[in-house]
Amino acid sequence: MNKKIKKIIRKKNKSKIVCLTAYSKKMASIIDQDCDIVLVGDSVANVIYGMPNTHKIELKTIINHAKAVRQGIKNSLMIIDMPKGTYKNEKQAKANAKMILKQTRCDAIKIESNNKNFQIIKNLVKNRIPVMGHIGYTPQFKKKFKIYGSNLREKRKLINEAIKIEKAGAFSIVLECIKKDLAKEISEILKIPTIGIGSSVHCDGQILVTEDILGMSGFYPKFVKKYVNLNRIIAKTVRKYSIDVKRKKFPTKKNAF
Repeated sequence: MNKKIKKIIRKKNKSKIVCLTAYSKKMASIIDQDCDIVLVGDSVANVIYGMPNTHKIELKTIINHAKAVRQGIKNSLMIIDMPKGTYKNEKQAKANAKMILKQTRCDAIKIESNNKNFQIIKNLVKNRIPVMGHIGYTPQFKKKFKIYGSNLREKRKLINEAIKIEKAGAFSIVLECIKKDLAKEISEILKIPTIGIGSSVHCDGQILVTEDILGMSGFYPKFVKKYVNLNRIIAKTVRKYSIDVKRKKFPTKKNAF
């Protein structure tokens, strides 16, 4: 376990863990200054490639983005999402995870739980591959979006799932769209940090898609806070450029060789 992972674990119950996504060198270098974790998420499928979900993003695509992100990170813990279908069994998961670590020099990988792949996590950890878990709304395995933990049966299932992921050796776990009381309970039960997305302030940290908080994605569910509207700023900038070109105000002598 490397020093950065140990540092994240030590933050539990002491200080909140700040996480965001990145898919490029420049964005990574900006958020690296204030984030504890940078995730190269499979959300690149939606944000960059306009796909309807994350199901068809390829491993080589994630790796290529991760290589760029690696160049922009100096301080943060870098984690990469393993795409859907790349960890169906222990052998496949190990081979793909090792390839990811070797080609990207990331610190860890993230696996979404289907309540069955605990042994896969255990095997990866056994092979010195750090794993972040993920429960609740898991886009790779759930067809429809919903909030989890609304009834006693769901609560028991999610608590049990989280405990099994911790026992398998994961160093942290994402809680996505889980009711706040349950998120609080899971965070108190587990010894490893919980990272929330739509799961309340009771988690040990928070993660969002960077383009969502910048107002660039067009995706604004309740759990997202839009800090700025870059879409509007970019549109105004492009409009000014267009007008300057059409009116022959650009390029000027200053812009010519």
